[in-house]
Amino acid sequence: MASHLAQDQGQNISIAPLLNGLMGGKHARSQKATTADEIAAALSLVFQDKLSPIQCSSLLTILRTTGRDREASVLARCGQAMREAAAQVSRKALRNIARVRGRKEGSYRGGFCDLVGTGGDGWSTFNVSTTASIVASSLLLLSKHGNRASSSTSGSADLLQAIKPKAPVIEAVNAKVLPSVYEKSNYAFLFAPIFHPGMRHVAPVRKELGFRTIFNLLGPLANPVEGNIEARIIGVPQEDLGPVFAEALRMNGARKGMVVCGEEQLDEISCAGRTHCWRLIDRPNPAFRGPRDEEDEEFTTSDEEGEPRSLIDIERFTLEPLDFGLERHPLSEVSPGRMPAENAATLMKLLQNELPSGNPILDFVLLNTAAMFVIAGVCDSDTSDMGHGDDGKVMRETGPGGLRWKEGVRRARWAVESGQALASLERYIEASHAATDQ
Repeated sequence: MASHLAQDQGQNISIAPLLNGLMGGKHARSQKATTADEIAAALSLVFQDKLSPIQCSSLLTILRTTGRDREASVLARCGQAMREAAAQVSRKALRNIARVRGRKEGSYRGGFCDLVGTGGDGWSTFNVSTTASIVASSLLLLSKHGNRASSSTSGSADLLQAIKPKAPVIEAVNAKVLPSVYEKSNYAFLFAPIFHPGMRHVAPVRKELGFRTIFNLLGPLANPVEGNIEARIIGVPQEDLGPVFAEALRMNGARKGMVVCGEEQLDEISCAGRTHCWRLIDRPNPAFRGPRDEEDEEFTTSDEEGEPRSLIDIERFTLEPLDFGLERHPLSEVSPGRMPAENAATLMKLLQNELPSGNPILDFVLLNTAAMFVIAGVCDSDTSDMGHGDDGKVMRETGPGGLRWKEGVRRARWAVESGQALASLERYIEASHAATDQ
């Protein structure tokens, strides 16, 4: 990439050759297609404040108009560049926390999880992914990566900051204190401006452009603790982005996850009808000849020329509320989303088990929480001992993808009705306040 950049007299670096290559101009270098690595290298200059506003806006506009920002390889590499520019979290510290605090069950190994949507679907529904992530943290370690609203009335950060009587101090949770937060809580909110300070350099350009750019897609691929994420669910607002994101996840080394898009072009699992799903499945590679036992000291060694230990397949299927044992609710009953204060009040009613059975928002949250439990693997267990209120009656019925979606709902209901979801939020709030002193 460096050979195609020219240093300006000031602090900026020119990417004119790359821009010309993206446009396919007559002076494009050797008429070769610009690679994903080159695009990511150019994007990384944004985080260093080394692109002029004109070239930055040109890059974002060309990526949008040519459709290069919707290629799996481009999203994967640009997501990696964004993570590399982020505030770095100690992976070793998080691994140790997962070993000590992670609750292994079924095929869930106690690692960190994320439940996130790209936004931009135009429905402005209730903050379902944020709420579902809190409920899911009753059994899983959750790293919720999010920001304030850009296209809706209430973003994940807006919701959390509106909680009463005591809201979390989301700005206090940074890369340095994150491990200490997880020592006290299963849940942490990773506020994007804190973990991605370089994004401030592109904010004025994005605001003036007025249309969605590649940065509106990269959020779910830029979780600062990516290297410690065991499982995730990502919602996309257009069906054609589903296989693209699934492939981008596979390119980035993800082994367990699912991309979803409601049939209404909703970036959540829909409570109104069908949801298109693309699930990453980690399958043993029959050609692998190395150690298969994790206790073997050679398990973590690798031979770059040898066969990989496992292969990641992408399986597509559809889900609908009936697969979870729930009724359908039109999106009009969960949208448009209210202002943060009203949504936060609804969140607290839900966590305090004050919403009646069959409430549309409750069912919407149960659907998405259940899916997180299923994809993480806790529903693979044939036994259940979650704690007080758990009758231990595992629902072994399987649905699309051969997975136990109804068991996911059973566990999600327990999290709400037992008060464990509320307790998890309260522990996070206290941990975030304690972080202000660090």
